[in-house]
Amino acid sequence: MIQELKEYYGSQFELALIEDINSVATFMEVPAGQDLIKPGQYIKSMPLLLSGSIKIMRPDADGNELLLYHLEKGNTCAMTMTCCVGNTKSEIHAVTETPVKLLMIPVTKMEEWSSKYKTWRNFVFTSYHTRMMELLESVDNIAFNNMDERLENYLNDKIKILNSKHIYTTHKEIAADLHTSRVVISRLLKKMENINKIKLHRSFIEVV
Repeated sequence: MIQELKEYYGSQFELALIEDINSVATFMEVPAGQDLIKPGQYIKSMPLLLSGSIKIMRPDADGNELLLYHLEKGNTCAMTMTCCVGNTKSEIHAVTETPVKLLMIPVTKMEEWSSKYKTWRNFVFTSYHTRMMELLESVDNIAFNNMDERLENYLNDKIKILNSKHIYTTHKEIAADLHTSRVVISRLLKKMENINKIKLHRSFIEVV
């Protein structure tokens, strides 16, 4: 594991911190579609993502969920860190979008490393800033863009995350992420196909 840590974080963290992470972190491999964090849970460990993608969503009182942002390789979740430090219940739902490899770091180490390692402190602050910018982008997308634009942005984000123009998902899943109805998504996807932006296949969407 220490070799993978050096590969992913050698440019960010000093060797002593990498060795500390290696000594206390729990390594996990999780398939796609699995819950990592549920609303209402107390969070005792912070995830450090080595590979894959995780969706971070915000549920409403009716159980519907809105996609806030994605976590990718090298990322951690600012909301998780906040819950860890404040010992509060999670208000987000984290689900693996692809198979992932991650390290779970005990919450007790966060403050210790923030005092001990400047690189860790910078990593935490940068993570907060990045996730905040993504949250603001999500808010702007909802507030200022119509559903056509939101859907197109969603598909473009998927291309970057999956590194593929073939997006294996259902209309229902897209509708859930964008907090709208499947009928609306199906209509808009068909509209995009008619103007040659995408091709609809039985099990995937191909972005042209």
